[in-house]
Amino acid sequence: MSITPAESRVMEALWTLGPSSAEQVVAHLADSSSWSPTTIKTLLARLREKGVVRIDRDGRRYIYTALKQREDWISEEAGGLLQRLFAGRLPPLLAHFSRVQALSRKDIAEIRALLDQLESAPASSAPITRRTDKKNKRSQP
Repeated sequence: MSITPAESRVMEALWTLGPSSAEQVVAHLADSSSWSPTTIKTLLARLREKGVVRIDRDGRRYIYTALKQREDWISEEAGGLLQRLFAGRLPPLLAHFSRVQALSRKDIAEIRALLDQLESAPASSAPITRRTDKKNKRSQP
């Protein structure tokens, strides 16, 4: 189940703060949102229902802990975007962003360095990802 943009802001607070009470999350989000404490508590409850946040009782209050790691969430979101919009291919994604947003010399240098690093890595150390063919329910390299 995916995390909505609003829920992702609450998750960002938990990733930053670590295990926290609802009041701590509300205080953390106070400067960057106009959400009421009730809204934030509702978002925390939704995240618990989705299985990405655990709630533990600590005396009279509840402590919320992120169960999903930020890097795992980023990988899922990036992979989903790549698959939905660019058929799982990076070159069209990069081409799109280079057309709609100017790349600085620093951006280009970082991309070039990443490509050089990927080219020089031994083939056996390159990450292998598998895409699922949803029609045939098969994994493909």
